[in-house]
Amino acid sequence: NCFLLQSSRAGADVMKKSNQYDFRYPSYVQDIMGDIFSLGFGPFRWICTSRKESDLLKTDEIARNVLQSLRAQETEQRVAAQLDDNLYWIQNAHDNRMVVGTQARILYANSAARIQIALAFNDAIARGHISAPIVLSRDHHDVSGTDSPFRETSNITDGSAFTADMAVQNFVGDSFRGASWCALHNGGGVGFGEVINGGFGLVLDGNKNAAINCQNMLFWDVNNGVARRAWSGNDNAQFQIQRAQQQNKKLKVTLRNDVDPYLFKHVKIPSKL
Repeated sequence: NCFLLQSSRAGADVMKKSNQYDFRYPSYVQDIMGDIFSLGFGPFRWICTSRKESDLLKTDEIARNVLQSLRAQETEQRVAAQLDDNLYWIQNAHDNRMVVGTQARILYANSAARIQIALAFNDAIARGHISAPIVLSRDHHDVSGTDSPFRETSNITDGSAFTADMAVQNFVGDSFRGASWCALHNGGGVGFGEVINGGFGLVLDGNKNAAINCQNMLFWDVNNGVARRAWSGNDNAQFQIQRAQQQNKKLKVTLRNDVDPYLFKHVKIPSKL
């Protein structure tokens, strides 16, 4: 999307004739990732502060077990497909030598997987199975942390893609739901002035407060964005936010009301209002 955006600004003929705000060519973010983000899946990150490969391998095993358990229970095909992909990835992450420097992983996961993985990490630290705290984070290229109308929110087509409410609410909501630190900043991916990012870090040190914090914060961190995407008309997000409300009765989200296309075809607008 960034390439197409800059190409259009340079005068290249890349926009649709019928809509000068939309590209005529499909793009990775708008036409693929938007639907994945709308299901609540995005790049969940963790860092082993011990800097030991042995600890990272233990986290791989924990994450794999969580995904396998969730996959065994999943009946919705569009969610199962994501779990299959991410399970394959984590099973092969070590063999593919994905680590450069810090002993860390990024795994695409939804809120249920992120919470269960985090709780299992915290328990492993408490038991001494993992030798030091783990820091949770995520990429800005995620479900709800970034308002970027030409990238992360490019598939939000109700006109609100040019606002920064999702990233700001994400930042504020994370801050009082247990994040160890938060950030709200400009730039990233498409350049300054084009995007607002909300980010966080959450330390898991094995204590009970960390377990409570990760449940509260990770649930909000993902579903804030799913709700926004549902309001804009994405079917995956509409499905996922209803499921999230069933899983957590404290979550109350006003759902969109679709209008029958038949009405639009037959509404008569007076020439003078």
